[in-house]
Amino acid sequence: MTEVTKMTGPEGPRMSEPFDEAIIREYLLDNPDFFSRYPELLLAMRIPHLERGTVSLVERRQDILRQRVRQLEEEITALLSIASRNEQIYLFNSELSLKLLDCADLGELRQILSEELKRQFNFSHVRLITVHDIDSELANIWAKRLHQGHYFGRLTQQESKRLFGSSVGSVALSKLADTNGQVIFAIASQDAAHFQPEMDNLLLDQLRRLLDFLLPKF
Repeated sequence: MTEVTKMTGPEGPRMSEPFDEAIIREYLLDNPDFFSRYPELLLAMRIPHLERGTVSLVERRQDILRQRVRQLEEEITALLSIASRNEQIYLFNSELSLKLLDCADLGELRQILSEELKRQFNFSHVRLITVHDIDSELANIWAKRLHQGHYFGRLTQQESKRLFGSSVGSVALSKLADTNGQVIFAIASQDAAHFQPEMDNLLLDQLRRLLDFLLPKF
């Protein structure tokens, strides 16, 4: 521990130079029981507060603890919300998988896939779109939007009409495995903020893997 040299004057001991705040901080961190040995300091010390002027160290510590508790409560609530959402996605995908496995042909699979996703999540469009080389518009969407395998967000009006036949708010696009050819699994919502570039792709990825497994059977 760094020591501070003292000098003796007419009024008694005094410091040769002002305290170094870093030294004080280091000492308090090294001695967390300091204020338990000098409890009167807790009430004597005053700390500026933006809303209440000046408060004691005890009050300030209580404020910090209350803020931390609120932060933890918010984090727990968010985690519980995510867990609940993931559970819903898991249950939905499990039920959908059984229904799609019972499909007799590709037409029935398309119909059930679309109906169930619209019913569960209120999507406006659900499509499986095959990209042909002669279709330059679809080929451009394939190259521009799906170079990473999936795309979340908004499309141009022309892209929306080519994929869904009308303007939409936001979309989730995913390309299926190469064994299925150039196939786009496309979902649209009328809510422009529903699909965001930074959102996770848990639902879409699970559905894509399911379709990759089923489509070669038809």
